[in-house]
Amino acid sequence: MERKSRFSQWLRRPRSGAGGDTGTGAAIGAAREELLLAAAAAGFPLAPAAHPSGYGCSCERIGCPTPGRHPVSFAWQTLASTDADKVTKWLRGQPEANFVTATGIAHDVLDVPAEAGRQALDRLTAAGVEVGPVATVAPDRMLFFTATRGTPDDEDEWWPCELDCHPETMDEHPGLRWHCRGSYVLLPPSVLPGEERVGWVSGFGAERPLPDPLSLLEALTDACAAYAGERQDDHEPAHPWPIGR
Repeated sequence: MERKSRFSQWLRRPRSGAGGDTGTGAAIGAAREELLLAAAAAGFPLAPAAHPSGYGCSCERIGCPTPGRHPVSFAWQTLASTDADKVTKWLRGQPEANFVTATGIAHDVLDVPAEAGRQALDRLTAAGVEVGPVATVAPDRMLFFTATRGTPDDEDEWWPCELDCHPETMDEHPGLRWHCRGSYVLLPPSVLPGEERVGWVSGFGAERPLPDPLSLLEALTDACAAYAGERQDDHEPAHPWPIGR
């Protein structure tokens, strides 16, 4: 209950910049550290990520296409760790850093448009389906954390899927993205450009185990299809064919 209470307080706290209250800043830092260490303790491998800096990205790459959304190191898959001492060292040495979690090791993530995610979440909840941790990447995506398909010794047993999403192919999947081996997602409480944030809708814990991804897939794909259809209808001209044809 203590962790849940502090998490709720963190969500409600005003985000002060330069000149903000030092005590408030320390409390936010402590809550950030607690959330990320709890994620590592739950088995989510963490690695440091870039963060917004001015009008760009802390990586200082000119025209960075994903400011604040990518790992600091190209070796993020090797670096990703659940070791509390290592994660604490990163947190205290890089107090502004966002963090990613490598997928396909302890968990996968089904990543959908936010509106589709809300529709699916309502449907799943009404049907009594157990939904695991859920996060939002404001303002446009929702992340459903699930059990992983794993990494079997026999590669022929690994179930490849056209929904698999890797960092370099994310733009190819505007609908549902399935993050598994070789991919990552940002973890709360990451900060994005424009003061947008990554936050938990429902966190993790013993009372919220990771569900089988297939138990969520139908609701998510249906919601994504409906959302795509609505967007297409919104963009259709009033008269798609010349009048009189």
